[in-house]
Amino acid sequence: MTRLRSASPYLLGALLVGAGVLHLLRPASFETIVPSFLPSPRTWVLASGVVEIVCGAAVLAPRTRRRGAMVTALLFVAVFPANLQMALDAHGVLGRTIAYGRLPMQVPLVLWALQVRRSRRG
Repeated sequence: MTRLRSASPYLLGALLVGAGVLHLLRPASFETIVPSFLPSPRTWVLASGVVEIVCGAAVLAPRTRRRGAMVTALLFVAVFPANLQMALDAHGVLGRTIAYGRLPMQVPLVLWALQVRRSRRG
């Protein structure tokens, strides 16, 4: 358990950087989940990708880990409308099941970021 807790910031940071890079490399894949009330989906996708990379880098660096983890928790809350939009727009039983099943996953992600923020080395 101690090993996992020690690796936790690095796993979270890698997850964020990887997701951010995907947003930049394949923005069209994410544009459909940008809520319709937001203008210019491509801009939101690219901006969120950059924010994810910055958050990931901040979590990876011990000096900025606490602040980066807090911003990450806020980011996970902020992207919830996009996940909700994805669920509302999902087609087919499998698509809807996956999309709606993903919604509650935001809670452990927020808790994970907060745990990293509280960590001893953070």
